[in-house]
Formats: sequence, structure tokens, C-alpha cells
Amino acid sequence: MSNERLVYLDNNATTRVAPEVVEAMLPCLTKHWGNPSSAYDLATEPARMIEAARGQVAKLIGADPRHVVFTSCGTESNNTAIQSALHCQPAKRHIITSAVEHSANIKLCRLLEKRGYETTFLPVDLDGGIDLCELQAAIRPDTAIVSLMWANNETGVLFPVEELAAVCRSHGVLFHTDAVQAAGKLPIDVQQLGVDFLSLSAHKLRAPKGIGLLYVKPGSPFQPYIIGGGQERGQRGGTENVANIVAFGKAAELALGHIDDENTRVRALRDRLERSILQAIPGSVRNGGGEPRLPNTSNIGFDGVEAEAILLLLDREGICASSGSACTTGSIEPSHVLEAMSVPLSRSKGSLRFSLGQDNTEADVNRVLDKLPAIVSRLRDASPEPLGQAEAHLPNAD
Repeated sequence: MSNERLVYLDNNATTRVAPEVVEAMLPCLTKHWGNPSSAYDLATEPARMIEAARGQVAKLIGADPRHVVFTSCGTESNNTAIQSALHCQPAKRHIITSAVEHSANIKLCRLLEKRGYETTFLPVDLDGGIDLCELQAAIRPDTAIVSLMWANNETGVLFPVEELAAVCRSHGVLFHTDAVQAAGKLPIDVQQLGVDFLSLSAHKLRAPKGIGLLYVKPGSPFQPYIIGGGQERGQRGGTENVANIVAFGKAAELALGHIDDENTRVRALRDRLERSILQAIPGSVRNGGGEPRLPNTSNIGFDGVEAEAILLLLDREGICASSGSACTTGSIEPSHVLEAMSVPLSRSKGSLRFSLGQDNTEADVNRVLDKLPAIVSRLRDASPEPLGQAEAHLPNAD
């Protein structure tokens, strides 16, 4: 690996914890370590800190703090919304989601199918977009919930969440959106969106892993997923993770102040990186529509080479990117997102995701543009036929 500064372009997988967030957490680990559900004075400050953080994350999404439930992650939040809808409406056994959702949704729905539920996986077009008419046609009298992501984690393509929620509302069907990738990159107002449930995960916002939230619209039927001691106003059992909750609150506060930067400076870096790669490397194609999409995300396919081989050589140069969702890294299967978009297998196997963040600079983009074209060229030269394992035909990086 190069001794130069690490170039980290995998912010959709996770983000570096901000120094301000670490600082906010420390008192919870040293001084205010009491159980917030206890009755003595040692518990008073942790309980107060939790409610202060609840107010901070509620402000990030335009919600009343009373309607924010802290969870362990986005996966738990997604599972909670879907299973709650089924539990509260036992006569309704149909779920609608999309073919490009995070594995937290797709694998849950596949499991529920084995238990007698039905799932409709809405298709997407070649740009990764969704058709409102497809949703209209799929809703049935026994549809319990529609769960559709706002921003795709692999391509950055945005779904029209406000319009999708309106369709569901007109049919009296609950609507949930996985907004994990949207937070901090797009303004969020749950009142305007009109969603019943919304999921976030703090580690996409420069906070630690292991904390998320679920917004529950007042009046929407809700059943806790984790049953315990009545924490979170009885909506999620388990002793509160005070330090991580406080970290989430601070990260949400910081994120609100950085949304303009994401949509100007970070977007400009992304656009320059993407445009230059497409110009410099023959046989490279962007996967997904140009707009609307996240300002930080670019997914590019390289014909005739495998993504894992490119990533290994980039890593030797101190550059981190990914071949898609971190939750499926190591899978030999092609990306289900790109497959649903009808991306040819030869390009899908050679597709990389670059997801930028607040720490990235022009120098980072320059490093990638300096190294990537030669890496792709060398891999193609070493393997004129389609590559097998990612390590096959790897040239010496020295």
C-alpha cells in the first residue's frame, strides 16, 4: 500500500466518525455512565442526554421528537416497520417492495414468503428508476405495506418518495421508506414526504455503527419488534445505547450544516471524477441515470475486467472503493441492483461504486484518475478472456 494519504471513496458503506462526535460521546463512557431507566441521580443526566439527542435527530428529518424510536441500525428499523405492519393488520398478507432494495428488505421478504406472505418486487427501468403506474397496479386490498428505498445504495438513483407515499395514502396503505443513504445528503421533511415510517442509520452520518432510528407517524399502527423493559416509550425494548445515541444526535446536528456542501462541492468532485473516468477509460459506462441521484455517488462499469481485481489493485495504492453494497461483499453473484437494471453481466461484474464524502478533496480525485486507467488497462492486457476469480492474472503492482 502507498504511504500517501488514504483516499476513501466508500462513504455509502460507512463513514469516518467525526471528531466532534467522538468528543460528544466520551462523557457517556466516563462520567455519565448510569442506566437512564434507573431512578437515582446517576441516571438523570444520561436520560436527559438521550432526549436532547432525540431532538437533534428529529430536527434532521423534520419530525416531532416523540415520534422518533432509536434502534440498533437501519436493518432493524426496516424489519420493524414491515413486521409491525403485518402484525397490526393480520388479514393483510401482501407486501410491495422493489427489486433493487437493500438486502435488509429483500431477504426479510423472502423469509416472509416462506411463512405464507406474498411479495411483489417492483421492477426498475434501465436507469434504475421506478414507475408510479407499476405501484398503482400492484396495490391490492390485502396489501399491508409498501416499503421502497429513497436512495439506492449502489447507484445513488433516487425514487420519488413523496409521490410514492401519496399513491399509497390514496389507497389507504402504509408506506415505509429506507432513507439510510439520503440522510445528510438531501433535505428530509417527513411531514412533507407523508411517509408512515422512515429508517436511518447513524454510521452513514459520521457517527458510530450500532445505532439507527425509525420514524413512526402519529396514528400509524405500530407494534414493537423488540419486546423488553418498556424503553423508548414502550416502542423498542432494551437498555438504551446512551453513548451511540448521543453520537447520533451530534452527527445529525453536523449533517444539517453540511447538506449544502454535499450538494455543491462534493457533487462537483463526484462529477469531475465520473466524467474524467468515462473519458479516460474505453469501455467504461455509468450505471444508473444522471439525475435525480445522490450528489456523492457514481457507479461505473468496466467491460472485460472484474471489479474485485480492480479493487485489490486500488487498495495497494491506498484507494478504497467498492463493488456495491458492503453487506454483500465477497458474494460471487452479480449485483442484484444492476441485474434488475438489465446491465449486461460482463459490465456488471466489472462495476465499481465511488461514494464521496466531506473529507474528500481535489487531490483524492487526482489520485484515482492517476491510478485507475492504468490498472484497468493492465488487467485487460493480462486477461483478454473474462476473468475468473478476482486474484486471477493479477499483475505485479510494483
